[in-house]
Amino acid sequence: MNIPILFEDGEALVIDKPAGLPLETPRRGGPALSDHFEALKLGFHRPPAIVHRLDTDTSGCLLLARNPKALKRFNRAFEDRQVTKRYLGIVAGEVAEEEGTITLALSKVSSEKQGWRMIPARAGKVSVTLWRRIAVVNGNSLLEFRPETGRTHQIRVHAASGLDAPLLGDPLYGQRQPHARMMLHAADLTIPREAKDDIAASAPPPPEFAELGFAGITDG
Repeated sequence: MNIPILFEDGEALVIDKPAGLPLETPRRGGPALSDHFEALKLGFHRPPAIVHRLDTDTSGCLLLARNPKALKRFNRAFEDRQVTKRYLGIVAGEVAEEEGTITLALSKVSSEKQGWRMIPARAGKVSVTLWRRIAVVNGNSLLEFRPETGRTHQIRVHAASGLDAPLLGDPLYGQRQPHARMMLHAADLTIPREAKDDIAASAPPPPEFAELGFAGITDG
């Protein structure tokens, strides 16, 4: 599997993670991003370390640190909300409003039948996402999401519960579609640095977006 490199310097890599590839080996076994760490050394002695999370079915920009000091700095930047993230998602239905802010408190719940998921709950952790409608094609809407917090499954829950428009192909908060991936893509990532230029990377939209009629439409 080819893992495109979007940004590279002495302390950071940003890769374009393919949809369907988990970060670590699943319990049931199978391929994972960690299988590619040896190749992603790119001449360094240490393998890179994952800084933040992307769901298995989410594609796009993922930051890797190339040394422990960089990992510590990048983790702090995420904790301090200094990182700018921009996602593109295709949701089911025509979203009427042009833009807005979704604010929900999220909690994790689990059951033997359904497994675990995140739900809106008063006692949960506050999560905030800015969103904007880019285009509507064939009854589906292409949205831009800019999360200001980094809760688990935040954009997925915000689309389903905040907009009442789940992401296409989301098996947990929407409807699983045969032979289709979840339509969420981490399009842009920017991390400020004090002594160096910002880390800035953009991942081109995946081909599945074009197949749904959104070819070349990324910024409305």
